[in-house]
Amino acid sequence: MAQPITTEMNRSEFLAVVRAIQSEAEQKPVPFPNDELPQFLEALAGWVEDMDGYYRNRGESPPANVSWRVMADALRAARVYE
Repeated sequence: MAQPITTEMNRSEFLAVVRAIQSEAEQKPVPFPNDELPQFLEALAGWVEDMDGYYRNRGESPPANVSWRVMADALRAARVYE
């Protein structure tokens, strides 16, 4: 039986992940397979569609309380936010 996810991520932790990915992309130590925005968004959509499998493969239960509204708002806003 899958284990529930035991740790939540707060805003600061999420921002740290985003900034780390941004830094990796800027430094390009290893080319990102999805370094163009259309490919990145396609991969993101694919992962979200299969995210339950990702968590189950890790022995965890998929998260039940994802704020999809906030994620959608963040993606929309990032298109124009400076």
